[in-house]
Amino acid sequence: MSFPPAHRTKLHSTNPIERLNGEIKRRTEVVGIFPNEDAIVRLVGAIRLEQNDEWAVQRARYMTLETIAPIGDDPAVSLPAFAN
Repeated sequence: MSFPPAHRTKLHSTNPIERLNGEIKRRTEVVGIFPNEDAIVRLVGAIRLEQNDEWAVQRARYMTLETIAPIGDDPAVSLPAFAN
């Protein structure tokens, strides 16, 4: 609840993740059989980059860098660090 009210409605939904997973599934089914694991990584990476570009230009649909920037330095809302 420490995020701004405008972000809360976008944080509770898993629709963007489900859409991305659906797109990955659709495109991998087209390929069928991959020659190696690197081929899968390249395809999924390309799909994720493409999706990131789409999300970056959709100003009204998802959170933008401009709306996230003011809360970026607040340790209460920062993302947790993960161990390598």
